[in-house]
Amino acid sequence: MRFRTYKNTDLTVSEVGFGLWTISTGWWGQFTEGEAIAMMHKAFDLGITLFDAADTYGNGLSEELLAKAFPKQRDQIVIATKVGYDFVTHGEGRGRGQREIPQDFSPEAITRATDAALKRLKTDRIDLLQLHNIRMEQVYDDALWRTVEELTRAGKVRYAGIALGPAIGWLYEGVNCIREREITSVQHIYNILEQHPGRAMQDAATEAGKDTMFLVRVTHSSGMLEGKYTSETVFPPGDHRNHRPRSWLLNGVKKVERLRFLESPERTLGQAALQWLLADDRVASTLPNIYDDAQLLEFAKAPDTPRLTADELAKIDELYADNFGVEREEMKFKGTMELPETAAA
Repeated sequence: MRFRTYKNTDLTVSEVGFGLWTISTGWWGQFTEGEAIAMMHKAFDLGITLFDAADTYGNGLSEELLAKAFPKQRDQIVIATKVGYDFVTHGEGRGRGQREIPQDFSPEAITRATDAALKRLKTDRIDLLQLHNIRMEQVYDDALWRTVEELTRAGKVRYAGIALGPAIGWLYEGVNCIREREITSVQHIYNILEQHPGRAMQDAATEAGKDTMFLVRVTHSSGMLEGKYTSETVFPPGDHRNHRPRSWLLNGVKKVERLRFLESPERTLGQAALQWLLADDRVASTLPNIYDDAQLLEFAKAPDTPRLTADELAKIDELYADNFGVEREEMKFKGTMELPETAAA
């Protein structure tokens, strides 16, 4: 494992992190408490120190699992979690939890949610607190950001950032927040196949001279870049990939075939997908979806595989510009994908 430190901080994270949403929400299969904890222990043994939770993942379950997994290793791990959804009022138990519920970013709600997260995590501080799926309204909400500063001054939060989503998009939520606020981290969707708007957000940080770094999720385009799907792949009942159109699978398989040159005896395609992200020094860490031991081992070892060469990176850029030789489909983005007049002023 290799490690990176967020700019101008003492927050050091493993280049591959572990996102707890796969083991606490039911969207990637059902895990018993014992299975979930065992997987986190294996991740830690492989060098993973960054664990990314959210209060709404299983309505508090992900944070409780994290506390149970590492009762004596608090100083050896980095805890990232998220607040912003009012699951206490609007939650429906600990089911699948993917129906988006109302948010509450009021100062009182954020303070209350942070205190509750600390209690579930059984810790006195959150290393990285992320405002969960903010909208443009929250970017310009001074009261919200004062609350985050107060939590930081009180020592409850070490560093703060945002997580964007829930779907791909949210360009100017990210760009404007980077420009207007001092945030350590932005979590967003970004991978070889889905580079927009992720790259634009990262470029915005560079152009604005900001130290903000990025925590990348959906690193493998919902498993496509692991290179194991075929046109005949059938996903299990209840798997979220069943909701995607069949063209997503067929076109994705064609695109992946154009990327097979990245594979070698020393590096799988799934590892190359992570190395592509890590070739950008603005990326602090990656959060591949991990839901079995084989993936965990493959992804945790990715930073130690051969890095992508300049020629390989250039070839990927060339393929992406041509949509990997596949007819373009109109992307369905969410959030603000066009610069509003207020932001342009």
